[in-house]
Amino acid sequence: MPHLWWVGRVGWTAHAPNLAPVPELPEVETIRRQIEPEVVGRTIVAARILDERWTRPLDPEPVARALVGREVVSAGRRGKYLLLGLDDGSTLLMHLRMTGNLLLAEPLGAARRFGMDRLYPAPTEPAYLKAELELDDGRLLRFTDPRRFGHASLLGPDELEPYLGSRVGVEPLGGELTAELIGRIAEGRKAPLKSFLLDQRGIAGIGNIYADEALHRAELHPLSPAGSMRREHWEALREGIVEALGEGLRNGGASIDDYLDSRGERGVMQDEFLVHTREGEECPRCGERINRIVVAGRSTYFCPGCQVRLRRRRRRRKRR
Repeated sequence: MPHLWWVGRVGWTAHAPNLAPVPELPEVETIRRQIEPEVVGRTIVAARILDERWTRPLDPEPVARALVGREVVSAGRRGKYLLLGLDDGSTLLMHLRMTGNLLLAEPLGAARRFGMDRLYPAPTEPAYLKAELELDDGRLLRFTDPRRFGHASLLGPDELEPYLGSRVGVEPLGGELTAELIGRIAEGRKAPLKSFLLDQRGIAGIGNIYADEALHRAELHPLSPAGSMRREHWEALREGIVEALGEGLRNGGASIDDYLDSRGERGVMQDEFLVHTREGEECPRCGERINRIVVAGRSTYFCPGCQVRLRRRRRRRKRR
């Protein structure tokens, strides 16, 4: 079983404020929920990998051959990763990165809709096609990516957890994220809360959009040191994260730039933002003007009127 991954130009994306937003948990989970009933139980009868960067550093041909004949037994997600479980215990792990999309297309000439409003039309090959999996019913699962940062890894049965363990922290929507856990993760951290939320090793799935939205709901300033939070702030942040991500899911994700769901349709969360991209507009809670700053190389939006900036707590000196 080939074991491969390509993390891309992560260092560059972490410090470039004007890059396209990366699909975050709501966008990836929307795709997962759409494709799960359509691909589980189907067999991959053909695989084309058109861009060698999709499977770098290994040659794409062995990966394509390993996928053919495998039945898809699950469609999962961890953080921002999509996971297709296969019948031999392996997992095709995919990350959309900045501009990747995973589209489900009907077979050529098919008129069926499979219970979906619209599927990406198969007769015309989509632009920026990087990989394509043909299922046993003729449908196509297509990975497109204009900027070519998206990647895939085909991991063996014992390789998935070690791979994710060093990259992905707690899932925020599964009931595992508690106020106390946030406090433990944040303890002693000097990094700003915005950077704290972007670190996938702590809380998984949150990116630039939902970090801003969560902090506004929690009434916490993005420059507050993570370690300065107290118990009431842990709870407020937990609620803010859950509410922001839940709102994103209900609206099919946010399509600010390239993101499309598996049907080729745009999400509408961008119409429901409280602060993100709302610079100069009135805060919906207090009426102050929303500001924009750059934190960790990312455009960051917040309300200076109701988002409290916490101060770093000084350590008490031990008495002799």
